[in-house]
Amino acid sequence: MPKTARALLQLPPATVGALEKLGADLAVARLRRKESLRSWAKRMGVTVSTLQRLEAGDPSVGIGIVATALWLIQRDGELRDLAAPEHDQGALELDVRAAVALGRARAQASAETRLSKREQD
Repeated sequence: MPKTARALLQLPPATVGALEKLGADLAVARLRRKESLRSWAKRMGVTVSTLQRLEAGDPSVGIGIVATALWLIQRDGELRDLAAPEHDQGALELDVRAAVALGRARAQASAETRLSKREQD
């Protein structure tokens, strides 16, 4: 039996839930298209057991397999924006904090310069 990667064991519960929902949604998409596990797996180039793991939300299924499943339902275009910098809220907040800190530092430096000029006059 293969060893499970530590990262997979440490997935946050919300992420596990999201993977399970994605798998279930892909199963619904397959069923709505009236495709069997066998035919869908063949179209994806995977085994039926891999497709079953994907539909169960198994986090060890490779991202390429997930991408192929999304391609089959014409949703693979969503992948290009998943981690786009303009949608990275955490990084945007850090950028804002850095800009605010820089603005405060410059304002403080400007105030100190004005004060020292006044003292020199």
